[in-house]
Amino acid sequence: MSAEFWVAVAFFMFVGILLYMKVPGMITESLDQRAEAIRKELDQARRLREEAQDLLADYQQKQRRADDEAKAIIENAEREAMAIKEQSEKALKESIERRSRMAEEKIARAEAQALSEVRGAVIEAATTAAERVLAARVQGSVAGGLVEQSIRELKGKLN
Repeated sequence: MSAEFWVAVAFFMFVGILLYMKVPGMITESLDQRAEAIRKELDQARRLREEAQDLLADYQQKQRRADDEAKAIIENAEREAMAIKEQSEKALKESIERRSRMAEEKIARAEAQALSEVRGAVIEAATTAAERVLAARVQGSVAGGLVEQSIRELKGKLN
């Protein structure tokens, strides 16, 4: 008997023992269990991926809303700043106009007072001059009464 014959017999016995011990079934069952575990892991990974995509879409939507809100807040702040600026400019303009009017009124009062003082000085000078002229031309008690009457009339007319 040849060595090849014994190798063949040993091989068939080995295969027979494997079949008798139900090794192929155990291998198949083990492979099936492993395939099922892999399938479960793939399903779980698919679910996790879908959840992650949903969360990403939700986050992106929230970020877009936040960006829109930020833009709206910025636009509102710009409008408010512009309104405050316009109000400030208007208040400043009114304040300048009011101060200008007050200064003009003060100048007008000062002019009127100066004019009044000048008139008073002119009246006083005219009265004094008239008194001297009348005193030089008219003599006696008639002259004194006439001078006083003229001075009173002159003061009344000039004031």
